Parts: sequence; structure tokens; C-alpha cells
Amino acid sequence: MLAHLAILAPGLLGASVAKAARARNAARSITIWARRPETRDALRAQPFADTIADTPADAVRDADLVVLAAPVEKIIELAVQIAPALKPGAIVTDVGSVKARICRECAAAMPPHALFIGSHPMAGSAKSGWENADASLFENCTTFVMQPENELQVSAFAFALKVASVCDFWDSLGATPVIVTPSQHDEIVAHISHLPQALATTLAALLAKKNPEWRDYAGNGLRDTTRIAASDATMWVDIFQQNRDDILRALDACQAELAAFRDALEKNDLPQLRARLETGKQFRDAL
Repeated sequence: MLAHLAILAPGLLGASVAKAARARNAARSITIWARRPETRDALRAQPFADTIADTPADAVRDADLVVLAAPVEKIIELAVQIAPALKPGAIVTDVGSVKARICRECAAAMPPHALFIGSHPMAGSAKSGWENADASLFENCTTFVMQPENELQVSAFAFALKVASVCDFWDSLGATPVIVTPSQHDEIVAHISHLPQALATTLAALLAKKNPEWRDYAGNGLRDTTRIAASDATMWVDIFQQNRDDILRALDACQAELAAFRDALEKNDLPQLRARLETGKQFRDAL
């Protein structure tokens, strides 16, 4: 159990961390800071927070673990802001879905007596905001924890202990930690998270140009396929920008697969068409 957990900028994920930590006794004390005064006022009435801080520095001053739950473009800014207030031995992590730049710049912002270890829980919802937080959001959820590309800023042994501590924290919330480097993470999520978002959005955008009545005829297949197209656009613009190169490579690979599918259909190559359908089915059945 952590003595003191601090969560900054709680939206869906950050507030879910707080709820899960309270429900599972993962921290004795939980402090939260939110940017908007009205959000701070609303959070004061919530049972999953012991203290609502007025500034980021106040929130982290005595924290053993700090979770930066802001949108990806704000995480680095928050890391720089809180660095002078961190106590010796403090660990800072995050929930951002892009890791290379965040890990590089947040690690550089840390004082010598604190450490940044990036995280990314593969959890979420089309709904946003702390009001939609769920204490069970991380149960059986893969959560990536970053092993740095190099360990020049601290001994390998010390860093391994800190990585293990972050893994233990996510495990205490019901998640399944997986250790990867930031570059490995960004390649993986470009394919299994960011590419699906791009495809769902593109399909929905295409259908938006067709007869509006078609929506009334759709079954569950279209709803399932386009569900994540309802996600927050501002958040995804930031993600696409930060992980642009890996997402472009994933899109190129997807276009090649789609071109091969189209070629098989155009040539009436039914064995090839069936093979692709079967391959897709096998992958989906294994999920």
C-alpha cells in the first residue's frame, strides 16, 4: 500500500485510478488536483479523494507516487511544473497513450532525487470526464510500463526497482503490467489502438457523406465497427500528432492489406478472398 498517491488532471482515467485505489486499498491517502476550480469543488464531495489541492505543487509535495492523467500534450508541461516540489524517492508516472516523447522529456524534467516511469493502461471509454470514472476500469487490463531505452540517468538496478514498483501499483488496481521500451510501445499501440481509431473514424466519415437514412438501417455490425469513432476528437488529434510516424507506417501496412483484398475481389480470386477472411476470423477469435 502506498502511503500517499497524488493524481493530477483527473479525467476518466485519472478518476478511475483514484476510485480503484480507494476500492482496493492501494493507497492510504489520495490527493487530487484539477485545473478548473469548479472541478476541484465537485471533487471535494467525492469519497475517493482525501485532499483536493489548489496547485499541482501542493498535490505532489508529500506524494510517493504521482499519476499525471492529463491529455498527452499537457503531461510534459505538468512534469516540468511539479519537479521542484517532488520529495526524495518520489516516482512520477502517467497514463498517456504515446510514450517516446513523453518519457524522454518528462525524465529530463525530473530532479536527481525523483524518477519518471511512463505508463499506459489500455483502458478507456467513448465517454470522457471524471464523472464517468469506474473503479473496475483496469481489471484484467494490459498496462504498459516503460523500461527506458537507456538507463544513463540512474543505475540499472535502481531503475528496475522503480519499474517494479510501478508494475506493483497497477497490479494492485487489477491491471496486468507489461514492460516495454517507449519505442516498442509506440509501434504496438499504433497498430492495436491508433490504427483502429483511424479506421473507425474514416468509415464513419465516409458514411456521413451518404444518405442519412442509411443510418436507420444499420445493424450491430456497423455499431460495433464504428463505436470508437465517437471518441473525443481533440484528444485524438494530439495522439495522432505525437505518434505520427508509427501511425503512418501502420496506415501504409493497412493500405497494402486492403489493396490485396481489393485485388482478390476484382480478380474474382475466391480462394485468396477466403484465405484473408479466414485469417481475420482466426485473429478475432483469438482476442
